[in-house]
Formats: sequence, structure tokens, C-alpha cells
Amino acid sequence: MVLANYYEATARFPTTTAPLTGDFRCDVAIIGAGMTGCSAALHLAERGYRVAVLEARHIGFGASGRNGGQALPGFAADQTRIRRLVGPQAAKSLWDMSVEAVTLLHAQIDRFAIPCDPQRGYLHVAVKSRQVRELHAWESELHELGASGFTLLHGAALQERLRSPRYLAGLYDPMAGHIHPLNYTLGLGHAAIAAGADIFTGTRVSAIDQGTTIKLRTPHGTVTADYLLLCGNAYLGSLARPIAGYVMPVGTYIIATEPRADIPDLIPNNEAVADLNFVLDYFRRSADDRMLFGGRVSYSTMPPPHLAASMLARARRAFPQLADARVDYVWGGNVAITRNRLPHFGRLGRSILFAQGFSGHGVALTGLAGKLLAEAVAGQAERFDIVSSIPHARFPGGPLLRMPSLVLATSWFRLRDML
Repeated sequence: MVLANYYEATARFPTTTAPLTGDFRCDVAIIGAGMTGCSAALHLAERGYRVAVLEARHIGFGASGRNGGQALPGFAADQTRIRRLVGPQAAKSLWDMSVEAVTLLHAQIDRFAIPCDPQRGYLHVAVKSRQVRELHAWESELHELGASGFTLLHGAALQERLRSPRYLAGLYDPMAGHIHPLNYTLGLGHAAIAAGADIFTGTRVSAIDQGTTIKLRTPHGTVTADYLLLCGNAYLGSLARPIAGYVMPVGTYIIATEPRADIPDLIPNNEAVADLNFVLDYFRRSADDRMLFGGRVSYSTMPPPHLAASMLARARRAFPQLADARVDYVWGGNVAITRNRLPHFGRLGRSILFAQGFSGHGVALTGLAGKLLAEAVAGQAERFDIVSSIPHARFPGGPLLRMPSLVLATSWFRLRDML
């Protein structure tokens, strides 16, 4: 077993970036070379802006290169809650933008020939009777939103798509699917560079000085810009203190089995799958016939003990066929969640914009977030402002007590998963 990221082991792009040295002047600076930052850089460069992306590690180092690769419309909160927060008109606009996000992802993959193994098809599955009722309600809501092709599957119809004894029903989503997320992020980064953006890796920003222009300080140089986009999400830390308390970094983990001849038969149509638990299991086939199985959470962001064994046990609960499976890779990373599980967009003054808190739904939404950030910089902020209108609250307890408070607040939901 390799305690390493399977995506990094199967990355298809060479590293062609370098750290910043000296002083650099640009129109827009971006902190973070993940999906959001690379998408924003691409859209801005194509609009003619001079762009500098500053990344502490390498392109896709954070959640963008560590996640489950599941790309789907919608949000981590349901439409009923969204309507309650922002009203029916804005809620419908948010749904439409989430659908656009999936369309944009596949359009960029096609446009730039990004080798990230894109697949369409998704199964939202129920492990309890109450979750079957939730799927029925969800199917009705999707039809009201104008979404077509969503189908509720039971019994033999579900078994044809998912050879598991664990699940009672599944809602098939034809829009959603899965990708190799690191190769997608690397592809966006290379497209941004080809469009004229500069991406400086190994360049950690230590301070942000705001005046008539913005100056970013790094170990070996500075960047001066008219606008700054904060795209570090769970890895931004305390660099932007005014927004740090609105997100909580939460660790989540994935295993990759060895390539197996029986993997294609477990999910014959190659959909991505996730259950409806609060602490959910999510899984899919890889392009080389491994089972990629994710789940568990760590509110301390430290990996739980015996991680590979416990994750494999969860996979075997879904697929007893994996009784003799071996784990080749195990890895994890942090996602940024918000209290209401909806994205947190906004501004810090006139010239600093941010997008964070995708709460586990970022694979598609981050690409659109980059596009909306670019639109806002260009003076077309209507759609960015719709997302910014979602009300948010800080996690209670401040930097020291946020995590214990979250653990207490989520204990009920984790208990409910077991009932």
C-alpha cells in the first residue's frame, strides 16, 4: 500500500511552473491554483487581463487534486432551504447556474482536450427507508425545476446499474458524472498559461497590503495588482481573517484498490455513486478499473487511525465482492464547509473578491466560480452578486473553539446516520 494520492500517481501533465522571484505587476492577482483560481485565470486572460496566480505548493495541491472527482449540479443544501434563504427567483437562478457549471466543465474538457477521463451518469442512493422518501421528494422537485432524465430506480433496475446489496433505491442523474480531478485542474492551469496568465508555484503569500493598489508579499518577491481574487478555499488559512471564520476545513479520505477484473461489473454503466448519509460514502470506478471509495471525516483535519483498513471495511460493506481486495493508495484532503452548506462569495472592499465554502460540491461549481469572478472584475457582477446574496454566519467559538463546536453540532446528524 502506498500512502499517497492516486491522482498524483496518474497525473498526465509535466510541471512547467516555477516560484516567483522579484517584483511583478499585473491587473489581477489570484491566490490559489486550484479549480477556482485556474478557471478565473483562464477567463480573465481570455478577456485580455494580465493575471498572476500565486500558489504555495503546486497546481491542484489542495482539494482540487484530492477530491472524489464527482461533478454534479445542485448544492450541498436542498432547494427548499435555498428558497427560504434567498427567495424563489434567486433560488432558481442558483440552480440554473449549477447546471451551467456542469456544462462548462465538460465544454472546457472538450475545448482543451484535457485527458481527465470524463464520464456522465450519477446515482444518489438510499440506505434507509426515510432516504427513499427523500429521493421521491427530490425527483419531484427536479421535475419542477425543469430537469429531465432523472429516474428513480428500485430492485432489479437498480441492481442492473449497481451490484450492491446495500442500497434500497437510487436516483439516476444523467447530467452529473465524474472526472480525474487533478488532471482536470492541471488542464485548466495549462490552458490559462497558454492564454497568457502567469502561474507561480512554490510561492506562499505571507501578507496582503491594501492601498490604492494591492501588494502581495512572498518569500522572494512581490506582486502588485489592481484586483485580488482569494481562491484558496480550505487552504487559505488565516491569510484573510475577515472571511476565515465562515468556513471550516474538514478532512475527508479516499482509497484506491488494486486494478481488478471484477470492478467494471460492480458499476456496469460507470456512474459515480454517493449515499444520502450526513457522513456519506462516495465511490466510482477509475479509468484503470480500481474502486475509488471515499468517506469518513475528520474535524481536526488529522487522518483517523487505521485509515486504509477502516475505509476498505466501508467499501466491503457496499460491495462484499471486494472481500479479497487490496488497497494500493490512501489519501485525504480538506474541504471547506460553511454553516449552511452553500458557497460563500463576496468582496472585501472594492478590489478584493473571494469564492469559498463549496462544501463538497466544488468539482463543477468551482469552474463556474472562476468565470463569475472574472465577470465581476470586468464589471458584470450580476451573477456573482446572486451567489453573494446567500446569507452566511460564522462558525461559533473563534479560531480555537470552532472545531469542538462543529463536532458537537454535527453529532446528532452522525447519530442519525446510524438509525
